[in-house]
Amino acid sequence: MGYSVLREKSFNFALRIIELYKSLVQHKNEYVISKQLLRSGTAIGALQREAEHAESKADFVHKYGIAQKECNETIYKLPLVS
Repeated sequence: MGYSVLREKSFNFALRIIELYKSLVQHKNEYVISKQLLRSGTAIGALQREAEHAESKADFVHKYGIAQKECNETIYKLPLVS
């Protein structure tokens, strides 16, 4: 996948996470896990964007590694709020 595809997918995913967060707060009065989900789910794309302007190859790899960790955290938390 190229940068533009990753950029678009991570941005759209972040938008969906934001909508889920709003729904959880509004309809279930869920604030703790939903806020953590909001943070991790939107961080994925932000870290990918940071990696586009990495200072070195090691910095690029490091930022994508953190993005992967945020993704794993998000995957873990999604079933917790369903």
